[in-house]
Amino acid sequence: MMSELRAIVLAAGKGTRLRTDGIDLPKVMRTALSRPLLSYVLDALPVKNEKGVVIVVGYKKEYVKEAFSKYPMAEQPEQLGTGHAVMCASAFLKGYDGDVLICNGDMPLVRPESYIDLLETHRRDGNDCTILSGRSSLPLPYGHVIRNADGSFLRIVEDKDCTPEEARVQELNSGIYIFNAEKMLSALSEVGHDNAQGEYYITDVPDIMLRRGERVGVCVRDMGDELIGVNTPEQLRQVEDILRSRMD
Repeated sequence: MMSELRAIVLAAGKGTRLRTDGIDLPKVMRTALSRPLLSYVLDALPVKNEKGVVIVVGYKKEYVKEAFSKYPMAEQPEQLGTGHAVMCASAFLKGYDGDVLICNGDMPLVRPESYIDLLETHRRDGNDCTILSGRSSLPLPYGHVIRNADGSFLRIVEDKDCTPEEARVQELNSGIYIFNAEKMLSALSEVGHDNAQGEYYITDVPDIMLRRGERVGVCVRDMGDELIGVNTPEQLRQVEDILRSRMD
């Protein structure tokens, strides 16, 4: 029997670039085929008990709380990065020594199979951290997975912080991870914000864990359009078209 899994869903973003049409909602509450983006993410997770999933809310949090009232919530009062968002949910993991999945509430195209593959890889390989990386021909501004000469994981570099050589790496970080919860929280305490955005990145955590001698692995999938997150009206329309095509 598989041990317990919890999940933290990052859903605090404003979606500033989406608000050109006059709709002022949290990004994850924008709809595709009449459903909030966040609902697709929650339905795909391999955690089916709502109490095992915490949603990190921020901008206009009342809309998320009303629509998803069965789920625990953690508040991120300032948008200080993905690492900071996870820190805001740390109380949810107090006393918990199992695995925790971290994902984004604005990526409604990720299939259940991708989450399951990540979980199975994490547990099969005995990892303390497993990163879901994807290959896609789409031009996406995601972090790049940098590997050692032997193919093992070295680090993740955010797109805006890449050297020209790192930017040519086509293996992209999906922003989805599974961690041992205790080791993740310990590593988060070392994360700084000396980067182009001045934010606390969850992407720094695998590097810190690796330097501590903990086991970090990667689950690689050909994810294609699953990697699309919603940041603009054009991406929202694209996602809606893809969801509609999956129903045909």
